Amino acid sequence: MFNSTSDLSGVSAMEGRVSAANTPVTVPMTRRKSYGRSCVENPSLYWQTPGHLTTLGHRIPTSREAARSQNIISKVDPEQVALLVKHEWKLEYVTPLYQFRHAQLKSYSKHLASFIVAEKQQGYAVEVGTETGLKVTISTIPGMAETEDDAETVFVQIHSKPTFGADALKSVWCGWLTCVNGDREYLRSLPPDFVSLPLFCSSGSEALTALVKSWFERTFDCNFGPLFLNSTTMKWLAALWTGCHPSNNIRYLKLSWTMPTQPPLDIMYTVNPQDAWELWNSIHGEDARIHVDEVQRFMNGLETHLFRHFKIYLSAGTLMKVSTFLGSAHHHGKIKIGSSDYISTLLTLLTECALQRTPM
Repeated sequence: MFNSTSDLSGVSAMEGRVSAANTPVTVPMTRRKSYGRSCVENPSLYWQTPGHLTTLGHRIPTSREAARSQNIISKVDPEQVALLVKHEWKLEYVTPLYQFRHAQLKSYSKHLASFIVAEKQQGYAVEVGTETGLKVTISTIPGMAETEDDAETVFVQIHSKPTFGADALKSVWCGWLTCVNGDREYLRSLPPDFVSLPLFCSSGSEALTALVKSWFERTFDCNFGPLFLNSTTMKWLAALWTGCHPSNNIRYLKLSWTMPTQPPLDIMYTVNPQDAWELWNSIHGEDARIHVDEVQRFMNGLETHLFRHFKIYLSAGTLMKVSTFLGSAHHHGKIKIGSSDYISTLLTLLTECALQRTPM
């Protein structure tokens, strides 16, 4: 039985917001003949429903391995790990890159820098600081790949360049493209000239993000699209992170819903971490794999507890945000990595989401 001391940390009504129930679904685009930007048509929306075929022809998994802790800095440069943990990242999916070569990153850095400068000179509204120039660095993050089919993660940094060399460079934008535990059947089916780095994470101004994406699209005939995190994905994260509590204290479990009322109602629900763990442990037990029905029962338990006290049906709303000490994720496609110990588990799930959204 769930004897929780958890409480509702906040309930607020916000006027002027559009109800999630009335928000149109963003329709992805499916390619008929190539992975590039041409030959597109509207696909079905199978990717939204667990257990149904996605646009890649695969079924969304109904079970996953439990989150496992790993000392990632034993195989990844600690300074690079610190960059991943430092920022909040906006998520997008990326179609396979045509004729992308990891051995040519230094050349790509120069080309991207020239492209941004040229666009700025033509009047594109982009600010890189009051300095006279910029420096672009494109590099790999060795050690992030989990299988031999995963391409090495690519990290992009843009620094404002000072007028005088004595001043330090200032980072104004960063982003990375990655693939962690990508679907092997799909990755091995790609033609040799294509590299799949389906998950794109960016932090910085929207103008610079648009320029970086434009350069990648023109150079490698790829396409970017928004990566929203649906309720199923958010519930998986809540369960996976809660399962880490005994070995790595999650400190808190915060859940946010938007209810389809007029005006819309935002509900923030803070759960005592030990209570959340005891509920999860009573459902899951010692199995090395987690099943989707266990995740649903876990969320039902939390929702029932809140209903008992506040008579609110959370299942009628949209789960917007999940947050613990290990990380946070937002429905609109934003994440923050709080700890590197479980980064592989998080990126595996996000890679899966990106591949599900990737058009054929």
